[in-house]
Formats: sequence, structure tokens, C-alpha cells
Amino acid sequence: MKQIAFKMKLHKGFEEEYKQRHNEIGPELRELLHSKGITDYHIFLDEATGDLFGTLKIEDERKLEELPHHPVMQHWWSFMKDIMETAEDNSPVSIPLQQVFYLP
Repeated sequence: MKQIAFKMKLHKGFEEEYKQRHNEIGPELRELLHSKGITDYHIFLDEATGDLFGTLKIEDERKLEELPHHPVMQHWWSFMKDIMETAEDNSPVSIPLQQVFYLP
């Protein structure tokens, strides 16, 4: 199982909106993420900077490459694009983070 960490950026003033939208994600998105082998998905917010830090576990990292082509993921990205930094395809700008410490 591989653990992945990444950073995204939330627009200022949308902290509560971001939390609310994630509290209300539909079963289609949950099912899609689980079907790709994603587990233990967490997102943390630094309210002072708007930085979002995500972590997830996945069996096969290649499965992540399938997500951008799925209509459910495209719909979610379109729904979120107004409150966070996004690329031209509406996907969140995501910067991979390197693990520098681990305590089992």
C-alpha cells in the first residue's frame, strides 16, 4: 500500500464552504474513489494560508491516472473550481509532497 501526500490551495474566505462541500460529497464520488483503491483519504487545512494538505493510501498508483477521465470526477472538479486554485481542466492544482519522516 502506497501513501501519497499533496498540497492544494483554497481561495481566501472559502474555508467553511470547502468543509461543507466535502461533508456533503455524494455516494457516486465516494464509490469512485473506493473503486480505484483509495483509502484513508484525509485533507487538512492551514486556515492562516489557505493551504490544503491531503494524504491517501492506494494499492496501485496507476489507478489515479484514470480519475481525470471519469465524469464523476470531472463534475466534482467543476463544482470546486470557484473556491480553489485549479488547472485549465478544472482539476485542483496539486503539488506532490515528499515524505521526510515516518514513525510506525
